[in-house]
Amino acid sequence: MTSSSSSSQDTKRLAHAYPEGLRADALMEEDVAWSYEIDGDRDGDQFDRSERAALRRVVGLSTELEDVTEVEYRQLRLERVVLVGVWTTGTAQDADNSLAELAALAETAGALVLDGVIQRRDKPDAATYIGSGKAAELRDIVIETGADTVICDGELSPGQLIQLEDVVKVKVIDRTALILDIFAQHAKSREGKAQVALAQMQYMLPRLRGWGQSLSRQMGGGRGGLATRGPGETKIETDRRRIREKMAKMRREIAEMKTGREIKRQERRRNKVPSVAIAGYTNAGKSSLLNRLTGAGVLVENALFATLDPTVRRAETPSGRLYTLADTVGFVRHLPHHLVEAFRSTMEEVGDSDLILHVVDGSHPNPEEQLAAVREVIRDVGATDVPEIVVVNKADAADPLVLQRLLRVEKRSIAVSARTGRGIEELLGLIDDELPRPSVEIEALVPYTHGKLVARAHTEGEVISEEHTAEGTLLKVRVHEELAADLAPYVPVSAA
Repeated sequence: MTSSSSSSQDTKRLAHAYPEGLRADALMEEDVAWSYEIDGDRDGDQFDRSERAALRRVVGLSTELEDVTEVEYRQLRLERVVLVGVWTTGTAQDADNSLAELAALAETAGALVLDGVIQRRDKPDAATYIGSGKAAELRDIVIETGADTVICDGELSPGQLIQLEDVVKVKVIDRTALILDIFAQHAKSREGKAQVALAQMQYMLPRLRGWGQSLSRQMGGGRGGLATRGPGETKIETDRRRIREKMAKMRREIAEMKTGREIKRQERRRNKVPSVAIAGYTNAGKSSLLNRLTGAGVLVENALFATLDPTVRRAETPSGRLYTLADTVGFVRHLPHHLVEAFRSTMEEVGDSDLILHVVDGSHPNPEEQLAAVREVIRDVGATDVPEIVVVNKADAADPLVLQRLLRVEKRSIAVSARTGRGIEELLGLIDDELPRPSVEIEALVPYTHGKLVARAHTEGEVISEEHTAEGTLLKVRVHEELAADLAPYVPVSAA
């Protein structure tokens, strides 16, 4: 390691003495860090060029490590990527935030972000996403940084993908493929893996390409004969047919798993157990909140999409009412349509709930964008009629002015910290108030021989008062109509 460090320092000294002569060689060395002395002037010139069409570097995205030992270790296992965004609407800060989120996604997928550039355009170029001239500039950046992958902050068409790869000469993926890769890494349950596989096949189907595009199969088999030779199926058509068959199989499997979950939901409905769904932006702290409210022990990690599989836990309100709390998959801006469709059965937990806890990261630079992105997906799954409480999480790390703004704009909102426990008691009380209450209030003297009715009153209803007398248990409860009918024979005459 010492020799490597000294040789790197020698290279830098020579670069100062002969910047033009040694620059090309230095750029080809992967262990040479970016140098302000060498590259600073060049980047400064880039800022001074034409404002609308220039590729503008986004500062602060690089995750390359300084320590030589860590760099050498990480280069063994991480892809080295350059990020590319097209800024069409909004402010420059919005475009920078979008690319910063793409950098976080790339890190979660296990990549090393070397650089990021943004181009201002009215709309993405139909051929190469950023235009042929800028694609050539991007090729130069790829060579300079030693990157092996380019990630575009948008969904590329098959044609854009192929043509951009032809120019930059390295692998090109888009935001959708990146998110699918993260989902594939984090899916643990059988249903989660099936949903991710279905989304990947939907994405891959129109993007198949390779040597078999122009090769065809004969129509007949065996020894051939008349009317057996002809175009037949091309190799790519065969691949597409097989993918469609696998997709049909995956959809059947997901439908069968959905049936099992629907049976569990029907059982909860039969027992009149209210349900609360935790929804929100990825990495907003949903799993941390679930653990704080129920002690569920769900994986908590500072990473996007750390948990995919929905977790349902039993909880109890301060007044003693039982309800279920479901943690759902995190959302993100521009969530790929394939994922919304594939995870629709999982997201139905949100649509079938009695209350949504919409968790938002209070320490995020723009939490309002997170709220809008999640509500868009909630609208897609048909859950707009479900009551919503906005839970502003990470209040201990958030700007107080941002908290005040969110609490003022969102009428039904509360600030909490799942890490420290701040505001959790108030949130439990708010859940108790917002959950639907049984419609019938009744007083009944239940004989001790009918203890099951007392137990049902505790689990399915809301016990206002309870007194043990010589004749039995005197209950004053608020219950649903079915249980009220079962308790009716035991209503005291005076109460009736």
